[in-house]
Amino acid sequence: MMEGNNPPRVLGLEIAIRYVSRQLFPDPVSGHQIMNDIADSTNNDVPALLRKAPSSVEFKKLRKRLLRQAREAISDFGMVPEGASETSRPKWLVCLSGGKDSYTLLAVLIELKWRGVLPVDLVACNLDQAQPGFPPEILPKFFEDNGIEHIIVREDTYSIVTDKIPEHRTYCSLCSRLRRGILYRVAREQGCEAIVLGHHRDDILETFFMNLFHGGRLASMPPKLINDEGDLLVLRPLAYAAERDIQKFSDGMEFPIIPCNLCGSQDGLQREEVKRMLQAWERETPGRLGVMARALGHTRPSHLLDRKLYDFVNLRPQEGVGEENSREAEEPCGATLAMTAKLFAAE
Repeated sequence: MMEGNNPPRVLGLEIAIRYVSRQLFPDPVSGHQIMNDIADSTNNDVPALLRKAPSSVEFKKLRKRLLRQAREAISDFGMVPEGASETSRPKWLVCLSGGKDSYTLLAVLIELKWRGVLPVDLVACNLDQAQPGFPPEILPKFFEDNGIEHIIVREDTYSIVTDKIPEHRTYCSLCSRLRRGILYRVAREQGCEAIVLGHHRDDILETFFMNLFHGGRLASMPPKLINDEGDLLVLRPLAYAAERDIQKFSDGMEFPIIPCNLCGSQDGLQREEVKRMLQAWERETPGRLGVMARALGHTRPSHLLDRKLYDFVNLRPQEGVGEENSREAEEPCGATLAMTAKLFAAE
């Protein structure tokens, strides 16, 4: 903990820590399940951050959808260990960059915890990487104003990245590795089981197509993974949430957004090209991104080319064996179904 007014220096990091009374996060009561109560500023039982939620019907539906999707992702991927309860809770380090995604992540987790469906202790963490123009006062003030337990870490990774990476190259890869290493270290120091990131459905799809187009592999961001050392989890509870919903939620909550172009514009990034492609597909056929996201959870190794996942070598005709494969092979692909529907609609 801190002694006096001087923040401790740990392994070259300048860390300012604020621990807030847990009375701000009381145990939930049955009334908490009513969606309308969040916007009631006179309800002192509601965490300060949630009192700012708009009271419109449209926003309540949006908030409810984000809560449901986060609960489903947390449940589907077993993010909370079995046996966790209000008396035996794991601890999560919730990483905030100052963008719409991480603000929304924190608000959703705080509400799930307040409603009694997330038996986890939350510690918000911002890593100030000393990018030019970064406003260091915004997030500490946001945390203090909303009574959020938090850690502020300052580490000049920007100088390292700009020294190692030529100007015409993108900084993202090295910057990400340095950032992740620092967050792992802070999580260990704070006794956390996991670091929690704000990546959403669209981020996951973009990464999938980045790997497909440029990496030669079928892979994306998993909602849950374990680090190389095997001692920490990386969680993405917003894996089912659409970016457009997160943007609407952030706008409605009026979060103090920190611009994401602090490293320079670096136009022409491959990820931006993929993002524009996906957005164009969604405009042309609304709902397409949702279909593609569902596809990531319904793979058929026998219908791909990966010999490590499926034993093609020993696959031989045998009576009574392979019937499921035969049925799958007879099923039309999604493109065929869509084309057929379009042709009939045109007649």
